[in-house]
Formats: sequence, structure tokens, C-alpha cells
Amino acid sequence: MESSHIDRLPIDLLSHIFVLITSFTDLAQVSGVCKKWKQGVKQSMARREKLSFAGFKNDDDSTARLVGYAYNLKELDISVSSSRSRWGCQITDNGLHSISMTKCAGNLTSISVWGMTAITDKGVAQLISRVTSLQHLNIGGTFITDETLFAIADNCPHLKSIVLWSCRQITETGLLVLVNKCRKLESINVWGTRVPVDCFVSLLTISPTLMIKPVGLHLNVPVV
Repeated sequence: MESSHIDRLPIDLLSHIFVLITSFTDLAQVSGVCKKWKQGVKQSMARREKLSFAGFKNDDDSTARLVGYAYNLKELDISVSSSRSRWGCQITDNGLHSISMTKCAGNLTSISVWGMTAITDKGVAQLISRVTSLQHLNIGGTFITDETLFAIADNCPHLKSIVLWSCRQITETGLLVLVNKCRKLESINVWGTRVPVDCFVSLLTISPTLMIKPVGLHLNVPVV
């Protein structure tokens, strides 16, 4: 039987085509067609600099495996989709540990684990210890505590922005350590936290140019 035109395409060209596929369900189906297409999917993952699992129901193993293929990855989003929160990624500390061991971990500049309620300080700290190039981090909607903030402060010298939306377990102590050590920090989102306003005044004393969100916070910082 004569092969179809697409079967004659080289793997490099197939990988360019598969990069255009954004649905991981579709990628999984494509990968199952034949060995050649499976290799093409792997190569397409290696070309990606951005990867988002938001809204897709991936578990620890499948997520870590796909991230492992993406050698050049710089931006990773494994957050829960706000519109389909029930069907978001089901990531635990085990998944974060596996992601931290991938080849791309050291190159990641942006990570979002927004709404990942199954992760703890242990998993986040393990991931943070390996992503030393991190500039943007969204850990809003999780149950992390000051332990995670201490880990970020010790391992992320290039951090520019962090979202702590509704992280109600963090305290003034963790925020002060974070801002003291992350000297490149430009923006911090503390909406929904239980930290007193006086703490934010202290943060601005340490870093006067720091943008604290929500912008509507009424802070009276004395002029020196």
C-alpha cells in the first residue's frame, strides 16, 4: 500500500507541525499513531519555550514526562484554570519533585502553580531549589507558609515578581525575609492575605520602589 504524503515527511518537519498543537489530549493521540509520530511529538516538545497545562487534567507523571521532553522550556504554567477548576492539573509534591529534576529546571524564568491546593512547602521548596533563574512566580491560591518564602529568598536572587494571592498562611516574617533577600523584586501581589498593613509599610521601607498589589492599599510611608 502506498504511504500517504504526511508519512513521507521527515521527523524534523513533523515536529514543526506538532508544535502548533496546543491540546495535550491531541498530542497524546498524535503520539500514539506510530513510532515516527511519537518521536516527532518529543522533538516538538523540545522546541517549546512556553508550556501551559492550565485547564488540562494532567497528573504528576504525565506532566513531569512532558516537561522532561521540553529541554528549552523557560515558562511553565501548571495552574488551575479559574473557569474549569475541577479539571485542572492534579499536581502534588511528587510532581514538583519530578519537574525539579528535569533538564530544563535551571532555565525556567517563569512558573505558575496557582490554585494547586495539593502541593505543600516541601514540594515547592524542592522545585525552587533547582530553578535558580526564576524571575516570575505565581503561587497564589495555595496553602504555602513562610517556609516557602524562606526557600524563595535563599534560592531566587533574580526574582522580579511574585503572586501570593490568598496565601493566608504566610506572615510578616516571611515577607520581610523575602523582600530583604530578593533585591531585584519589583512587584508582589498580597491580595487576600492576612498580613497587617503595617507590614507593607515595612516592605516599602526596605524597597521603596516595590509595587505592592492590590494598588488600592492605603500605605502611609514617612518621607525621609
